Order: sequence, then C-alpha cells, then structure tokens
Amino acid sequence: MTLIKSISGIRGTIGGSQNDNLTPIDTVNFAAAYGTWLKNQRSKSQYKVVIGRDARISGEMIQGLVMQTLVGMGISIVDLGLSTTPTVEMAVKLEQADGGIILTASHNPKQWNALKLLNKNGEFLNADEGKEIIESVKSGNFNFAEVDDLGQIYRNSAYIDLHIEEVLQLELVDQDAVKKANFKVVVDAVNSTGGISIPPLLRQLGVEVVELYCEPTGHFPHNPEPLEKHLTDLSKAIVKHNADFGLTVDPDVDRLAFMDENGKMFGEEYTLVSVADYVLTHKKGATVSNLSSSRALRDVTEAHGCKHFASAVGEVNVVAKMKAVNAVIGGEGNGGIIDPELHYGRDSLVGVALFLSHLAHKKMKVSELKASYPQYFMAKEKVELTADLNVDDILNDLAENYSDHELSTIDGVKIDFSENWVHLRKSNTEPIIRIYTEAKTQNEANELAQRFIKELKTIANN
Repeated sequence: MTLIKSISGIRGTIGGSQNDNLTPIDTVNFAAAYGTWLKNQRSKSQYKVVIGRDARISGEMIQGLVMQTLVGMGISIVDLGLSTTPTVEMAVKLEQADGGIILTASHNPKQWNALKLLNKNGEFLNADEGKEIIESVKSGNFNFAEVDDLGQIYRNSAYIDLHIEEVLQLELVDQDAVKKANFKVVVDAVNSTGGISIPPLLRQLGVEVVELYCEPTGHFPHNPEPLEKHLTDLSKAIVKHNADFGLTVDPDVDRLAFMDENGKMFGEEYTLVSVADYVLTHKKGATVSNLSSSRALRDVTEAHGCKHFASAVGEVNVVAKMKAVNAVIGGEGNGGIIDPELHYGRDSLVGVALFLSHLAHKKMKVSELKASYPQYFMAKEKVELTADLNVDDILNDLAENYSDHELSTIDGVKIDFSENWVHLRKSNTEPIIRIYTEAKTQNEANELAQRFIKELKTIANN
C-alpha cells in the first residue's frame, strides 16, 4: 500500500491503481472531500483557497486536478504555482482565504506526492478535522456547483517575494549585522522550490551565495531528506568554495539543516536550539518542541531563565502548545522553526534569517557555535509486532513499570532519566512501536534503544 490517508492529508506514489496509489481519481476525491469540509465550516456566497506546489515532476498534474475539482465545487483558487509550504501558509492569511493546499510529499522521493491541508489561519488541520475529511472520502457524497456558480482561478507569483519581505521586516532579523559579516554560504535546494526562495533571501541579506541544485526541475539529485548521508556534495562544495557554512532544505522548504565550515553536520536538532538561543537572548519567553526533540533545547531555554514545554509529535500539536503557553519560539527537531511573530508554521526562510543574525552577533564559526551547546546524541529504532497484539496495552504496561520516573503519556510513553530519555510511540498505519532515545554519547543512546526493544518484546510475549 503506497496510499496513506492521515489527519494531515493524503500522500502516495504516482501511477498504479486507485485506492492503492495517488491516482488522479484519488486526488479528485480527496480534493472534493476537502472542498466539502471547507464549505461546511461556514455558509457564504464565495469561497477562496490558496494552492501552491513544490517542484516535483507530478506537481503540475496534481495541482491541475485539485484546482479544477475545487472550481467545480464553486470555490475560487489563488494559484501560487511553484512555492513553499510556509509561503502558502502565509498567503492563506494575507489573502484572508478559507483554506489552503500544499502539493508536496515533503522529504519523500520524487515518485511521491501529497495534498497537505490548511485551515483559514494557514495552519494544518487538527485530528478531528482530518478524520472528517477521510470519512467524507469514504462516503463520496459530494455536491458540485451549477454552471453559473463555478469558481475562478487567479494566478499570483508574488508571494515568495512577499514572504521574503515579511521575514526581513522582523525585529530580530538584523540585516545590518549580517551584511557586515560578509558570509559566503552554499545552498543545496535539492532542485525544488528552496532554489527560488532561499538564495534570493540570502542575497537580500548581503550574503554571497553558491548555488547547488537550485533549479526547480523536480529531479532530485539525491535523497531529499536532509540527513548527513545524503549531503556529500554539499559537504564537498563548502570546503571547495571556502564557505562559512552550508545549508539545505527539503523540497517544500519547511525543514532546515546546516553544515559547518568543515562540511560537518551542525545537526538538524540544533537548528531549533541555535535559533531559540538567539531569540531568547533578545526576548524572554517559553519555548516548545515535541517529545522526540533534543533535550538541548530545554537546557538552553533554562539557561536563559525561561521554561520549555513539550508537545505531542506533529506540527499541529507543537502549534497548539505554543499558543497555550504563549511561546516566543518553537518547532521540531527535524529542522523546523516556528516563529509566531511571522506565522504558526515551520519556516526555513525565517530560520535562515534568524540563524544568520545569531551567527553575525556571535562572531564565531559554525563549528564553534555548535560546540557551545550541550552535546547529545540520538538513536531511532522500531519494534515490529504481530497484528494481533494491542500496542496501546503494551505501552500502558511499560508506563506502569516506570511510574516512579518522570513520565509523559500525551503521545505514547516518554521516560526522562537524569542523563538520557526514551520516547516510544505507536505507528498509525502498522503494528510498529517507534523508539527514540537521546544520551550524552552515541553508544549510550544505542544501548538505551536496545534495552527498551528487549523490554517491549518481553511485555509482548507475556
């Protein structure tokens, strides 16, 4: 099965058969379900949805299907064409639209695509809203507009420029300091829309840019997930061009990762840590990350005399917790920065601008900046279970075994020990428990993961 329906949208591989892959029929059905949900939110004479896509090869086809389906439901479209996830999120608010759809499969390879759904605030739908749309797909009870009531399509290619302008106007983005620093940066945009957003932002900040894979062809030159093993070309280019550092984004530009001046990973987890350090230096307040993100953010936050909060995994959960505690910065350990001064969505553009401002103020190399933070190492494993086992019961038993420890059960089970932690979550699509650990050394993190794999199997076999 390569068609996955979840609360955040629908994703799958292009081609193949209906209900097994992301076919035109599945695309139309899901778009119609979203249009139905949107019209059920409030009754009005006109509706408007913002749509943009990353550069993957199937994007233009999928976008055409989605737009024309919504037009057929009497919903007008603001077509951003090639865009980024955070740009679409911002455009929903600026357009005062009823919702938005981003056509991207994020870090998945080129054969994948997806529809990610936004509400009128430019934020991802919550669990209940997502379930409502999935149920609507199953029922297929759609009502389309009559000929005089069809929607219109309005094209607007200005929003990436508007997005950049909004970032540059933020109080904590110190353009003067960045320009004086005379940075040289290598950008790997994996031949997607990071190539038409990140280099223009950097140049407006006075940064010398070396472009690597910045043509938005959709032909990804390597696996697009921004992990060290996929970034050997970026590492070499940093050293070759004697750059101050390198950066990469995923195809829809909501995940951001840095490499230091030696071509070594700064670490996706430390994208948020470093940006939070800068923000908290200038503005005190709470920080938020999800339960599977590094403890380094908590350490840095507390060093600034502020409080850190953890949410369930998923951007929508991080945003909800940020609003609840009025956080000044938040995000996820996968390189996602959420700055509420701009909008409530992971945004690599604002992450780049704040990181550069931080580095300019610190007047240190990226490797030195990394060394200044608490050093942690992660391991990520999984345990496959037979379909007859109740994953919830297994996790509940584990939680009882560790009830005398610092424990969170808002999303699976997270156990905080004095020097490390373990987070266990069930998969929504298969009988798997995912295990995340973090410790002061990689060996300790690996050993902790193996220890809990054994404990889970013992519980499952009893």
